Parts: sequence; C-alpha cells; structure tokens
Amino acid sequence: MKKIFIAVIILLYQLEISAQGFSSEDGTFGNKVFDPRIRSVRMFTEGWNLSYPVIRLNSGEKLVFMFDLLGNTSESYYYTFIHCDKDWNRSDIFPNDFMEGFPDNPIEDMNPSFNTTVNYFHYNLTFPNERSGLKISGNYILFVYQADNPEKPVITYRFIVKEDAAKVNIRVKRPMISPAKESGQQIEFSVDIGGAGLIDPYRNVYSSLLQNGRWDNSRNNLKPDVHGGNELIYNSLSDKNIFNGGNEFRYFDIRSIRRLTENVRRIDYNAPYYHVALAPSESREFKPYFYWQDFNGKYYVAVEEGRDPETDGDYLFTYFTLASGDMIAGGEVYVTGSFCNWTTGKENLMIYNPAEREYECTLQLKQGWYNYQYVFVSDIDGSCNPVKFEGSHTETENDYMVIIYYRNPRGRYDRIIGTGTINTLNRITY
Repeated sequence: MKKIFIAVIILLYQLEISAQGFSSEDGTFGNKVFDPRIRSVRMFTEGWNLSYPVIRLNSGEKLVFMFDLLGNTSESYYYTFIHCDKDWNRSDIFPNDFMEGFPDNPIEDMNPSFNTTVNYFHYNLTFPNERSGLKISGNYILFVYQADNPEKPVITYRFIVKEDAAKVNIRVKRPMISPAKESGQQIEFSVDIGGAGLIDPYRNVYSSLLQNGRWDNSRNNLKPDVHGGNELIYNSLSDKNIFNGGNEFRYFDIRSIRRLTENVRRIDYNAPYYHVALAPSESREFKPYFYWQDFNGKYYVAVEEGRDPETDGDYLFTYFTLASGDMIAGGEVYVTGSFCNWTTGKENLMIYNPAEREYECTLQLKQGWYNYQYVFVSDIDGSCNPVKFEGSHTETENDYMVIIYYRNPRGRYDRIIGTGTINTLNRITY
C-alpha cells in the first residue's frame, strides 16, 4: 500500500506540473525562448562570461543568468528549477528533494537601458542564493515565467550541477576511420571511479559528450568499451565519439557605433535605429584551414561608447550576406551560433537575392563580439550541415566536455558524478 500511495503522489504531482505547462512538446527541456521580445539570453559561471553553465555541488560556486526585455515597460518575472534525468526529461522526484528554500522566486535585479535607440530592460539573476539552493547533482532547467502567468514558460535554460566523485581524463586524436581522418576529431576518455562506491558501473554509468558546450549535436548515452577495476575506458573502437572538426568560427565586432571594426563594412544611422553591414561572406568548404582565435561559437556583450555594456549596449540591425551563384536546391540556409541557441527558425533564415546572387539575413543584435557560422538544413530529413559552407578540418580548435551520469538501481534520479573538459589547441584537461 505504501508503494501504491507514493506512486499516486508522484503521478498527481506530474499531472499538476503538466497542467501548469511545465512540460515541453517533445517531453524534453532545452534552451528555449518563448517570447520574441526576450533577447541576449546567457548563463555562465560567475566571474567568467564565456564559461559553460556548470557548478560543483555545495562548492559556493554560482551561475549568472541574464536577458533583455525589449520595450518601454518592465514586467515581473519569477523562476524555479526543474531537475531532469540524463535525457533532459523531468526526474521522478519532488521539488523538496532537490531544492532548498522557496520553490518560486522573483527576479528582482532589473535595470532600464540608458541612452539607446532601442529601449529595453536588463534582468540579472545569480544563483544559488539566499532564497533558493540546490541539494543534489544532475541536469537542471532554469524555468522563467511571468508573475501573472505561471503556467506558461518564458525561458527554459539548461545547466549542470556536478560532483567530484569520478575523475575524467580526455585526449583528442585524429580518427582512424575514413573519411573522417582529415575532417574529424575523435575524443577518447577514461573515468576513474575508484572510491565512488558505484553499483555495477558498466550498466549504470552513462556519458554525454559535448562540442563547444552545445547540446544540439551532443553524443549521449555512451557506454564504455572497456571496464576494468576502477576504470571505464571509452576509446577508438567506437565511431560515436567522432565529431566534425568544423572550422574556426566567423566573427565580427560591433562594440562601436562610431567606427568600423573587424569585419564591419558600413554603419548607418537611419532614424531611429543603427544599421550595420558586415563584410560579405563566401563559402569556405574547399578552402585550406587557417587558424584564428575565436570564442567557439559564443558571443560577448561589450561596448566602446559606454560604461555598463548590459544597459548601455544598443541593439543594431545587422546585415549578413553569403555569396552564392545560384539558389541551393533541397533545403534552406541559416546563420547561427550561440546568440540563437544554435536553433534554425524564421528569425535567422537567409533569403536568396537573385539580383545580387547572394543569401541575405538581418538580425537585431546587441553590441559586442560575435561568432557565427552558416548551415544548410535539408528539406528531406531536417539535418543541419555546416560543412557545406564552412568546411571541416581535424586541426580546428574546439572545446570538448564529458559528463558522467550514474543512476543507482535503488535511486530515482541521475547523478552527475564528474565532468571533464579539454581544448584541442592547448591539450589541457580540467
């Protein structure tokens, strides 16, 4: 009877959450913005704006979450946390199992833009904080909603709380499998689980592998090739840990509205807004590899004419062009990067201009440094292919992150018992 009672309670809780709109269409939670007025959504570890949203459990580390609301009127937003399993489905545990303090809290740090052509309000949240904390490791969703509409999400954003119960060692090598030898990167890693007290680790430990912090092309639920003693080994026997090396990201600098900076061809003020034309782009698919320093697809808000980039930074209409002799059949072309959470939608769709023989797109972006790339999305299967315009090289500099999950057979949630990160240029793991 006790087990039946617990099961009924869990079912009622899940039904209640679903009724409140707390579940996504496909059952999983991702980095999504549901209000087109919300822009420049970012999350990073406090003190490092370009870091990935990962903190250690009970360490005192904090995450910073920011976004802008375009318009002349502020709105009240609240947030809560959702604990997820390794596949980003809601965990079968109650909020008081993973949260301390209040389950729902307001975002109170809010400031209007200053001296900008586009008015907005900038919101800032740092957590864990005195009102809410996290008690266990795992995948988490920050769920943001309007105060008067708690059943509808405004933003959902992924972050990770990890333990240090396992040590991860990583190395990147040239794949031995053709045709990836010249274009791919293979990630081999081992996991030291000594002292972690895991039950049947071969069956109960899973790994995810991310390139440049991205979930859209991650490798998930990887199982070890070798299990011996206190070590799990993931090696070159599998092709599931091979990524396209890609290319160094295209970039531009729109920190200034008074002078032309890197890869900016023209800046115009057509009242009431600023318009920025970027240098024309062309395909790099068959061009040789050339290294330059980039942010691995990320962007960084900054201004030259102002003190606080978060409130002094203006929104500029930014024009992208990609040369193409003819319109490409069989799919659509998009400009993408972390500024749009690597998604492809009508906002970043490129339209072919036959008179100019180029693809064109206009995005309203906040001042700063930006990385981006062009991708081709097939009409047949919806696959996203950046190689068509960017090429792919085994020498390309990338970050790789390994996430180790463990589900105790008697437990109800997936722990993250360790992570590891390596940069292919520096060959440094941490």
